[in-house]
Amino acid sequence: MILTRRFPKFSAPFAWLLFAVCLFLAGTGAPVLAADEARPPEATLHYHFRPIVTFRTTFVGTIPEHRVRRALSRIDALPPGAMAQAIEQTPFTIEGRRGINLHIGEWVLFNILEGDLDPEEKISLDELAQRAADELGTALQAASAQRRPMVVLTGVGLSLLATAIALVLLWLIRRATAWMVGHFQQAIEAHPESSAFRWARHAWLLVQRIAQLLMGFLWLSVAYLWLTFVLARFPLTEPLGDRLSDFLFGLLDTLGSGILGAIPALTTAVVILFLTKAFNDAIGNFFKAARAGRVQVPGLHPETVNATHRIVTIIVWGLGIAVAYPFIPMSDSDAFRGLSVMFGFMLTLGSAGIVNQLMSGLVLVYSRALSVGDFVDLGETVGVVSEVGALSTKIINMRNEEVTIPNAVLVSSPIKNYSRLAGARGTLVSTQVTIGYDTPWRQVHAMLIAAAEQTPGLRAIPKPFVYQRGLGDWYVEYELFAHMDKPLERVPVLSALHANIQDQFNTYGVQIMSPHFVMQPGNNVVVPREHWHAPPAAADVAPPQA
Repeated sequence: MILTRRFPKFSAPFAWLLFAVCLFLAGTGAPVLAADEARPPEATLHYHFRPIVTFRTTFVGTIPEHRVRRALSRIDALPPGAMAQAIEQTPFTIEGRRGINLHIGEWVLFNILEGDLDPEEKISLDELAQRAADELGTALQAASAQRRPMVVLTGVGLSLLATAIALVLLWLIRRATAWMVGHFQQAIEAHPESSAFRWARHAWLLVQRIAQLLMGFLWLSVAYLWLTFVLARFPLTEPLGDRLSDFLFGLLDTLGSGILGAIPALTTAVVILFLTKAFNDAIGNFFKAARAGRVQVPGLHPETVNATHRIVTIIVWGLGIAVAYPFIPMSDSDAFRGLSVMFGFMLTLGSAGIVNQLMSGLVLVYSRALSVGDFVDLGETVGVVSEVGALSTKIINMRNEEVTIPNAVLVSSPIKNYSRLAGARGTLVSTQVTIGYDTPWRQVHAMLIAAAEQTPGLRAIPKPFVYQRGLGDWYVEYELFAHMDKPLERVPVLSALHANIQDQFNTYGVQIMSPHFVMQPGNNVVVPREHWHAPPAAADVAPPQA
């Protein structure tokens, strides 16, 4: 066995002779592993957080893990005076394999064999042994220095000072965060009418969360720097402090190198997006001219300009982003790929309904069935179109209620547009009344037109007109038509028109009733010729022409 204790009664030559005999006996009693046998798991010797050497082969029947344990026991058994001495190296050969023994005087520490070499590292056995001796010497010097009271007292004093500074910094960070949040809240409350601060008020909770995250990040940074500094003040834990500082500087170096390396590609992406915006702005100017009527394009109608502009904008920006995407930093990383898969999955799940609504919206726009400001009848909903969106259409009905109708539902139902053909004449409204055959039709026409002319909200030009819609069994059906400018006021205008019609008929003694006969009257129900032009009918009134 390798010597692990100091024997004062033996001289150094005798110790080395005993060491050689042990090697011989071990070689005869325990054969070395054959080359074709499986290699045992490697083990690394650490001493006071410092890696010394990695054992990869078995030595005299001892696997690497046990070699590490025996080496640690021998190093720990060194007396304090031996830790400051130089580590010596003695080469040897056993069973045709070279090795180097590391020892301090007669205190044997461990052996390094050719089987411990890393094939990928490309270094010799002597170089590996020298590196292990240097690392172990540094670790032994740190252990020796740690036993000096002045070193410990200096480390404790600097650690206490660093702790005080860290606590002050943590307090200042907390106070600064609270001051910033409070100042921002006061600014919001001092400008309640400002649109910018109104948006900030809605995002107040988000601002608080961001402030808390920023404070937590600064606290962790201070704690990380404090721990790095404190560990580096003591010789035994100095490797841990060095690792923390190396990690921090390595991270900063990686980030800095990544940012510098990404500048050319990022500049290219920015230029591509800038050109895309410039091209999109030029297209926007064209559509503005088309909307104002300064440009005439076949197939491009005023009702479809906005929708066409949006579609072209989406196509332009989609092409620009597709071209710029490969130049965006980390675009080929697993994170970006994961986001792409997630968005693709979400789009697949919700695309059926969304695409149906989008296509229905395009059908509404390009069929020009309705547009903003049109007065329409959709069956159960009658009102003015306030918005034609990509997914739904909003209608303001007569009760001043906003009704939202999905475009898919709107496409599948008939649409009556009262404004499309009105042009400058205004929206056409009508009302019906049935009067018996004993009332002259000319008188009824005159009374209905007079009532319309007296009704506020109805236009005098074009002039109101009356049609006789049907000749029933017992009465004549009259329908009055007039034009109005504000379709949303249809209900109050019709109410006023109905009141004026009643006043007109009451003024001239005409009964608004549709007579039903139980039996035929004795006299024919006709209008005498002398009553054909009864007031307010004019003498030259002719039957209306279709």
